[in-house]
Amino acid sequence: MKKTYPESIRRIIDRVISQTDSADAFLEQRACYLWVEVVGPGVNRYTSRRYVDNGVLHVYLTSAPLKNELSFHRAALTERINSIIGKNVLKDIMIH
Repeated sequence: MKKTYPESIRRIIDRVISQTDSADAFLEQRACYLWVEVVGPGVNRYTSRRYVDNGVLHVYLTSAPLKNELSFHRAALTERINSIIGKNVLKDIMIH
């Protein structure tokens, strides 16, 4: 009988995703979910919807002053999300 060693769930998931050529889609979804971690719960309270399309994170906010403020920080937010992921997944963030 062949002896096998335990493998972490993260490694198994990463291996399966890389074999199915859906790694980019997975990383885009991860970038979408990292929005909450990057901006915090206070800003996320005003987020009504978010999605990634062709490397652009679209974020819909319910507060006009917050939209204006975050539009000035788009580059920094994009850089922060990409640095957490470890790869340049996002090209830009559009604040709606």
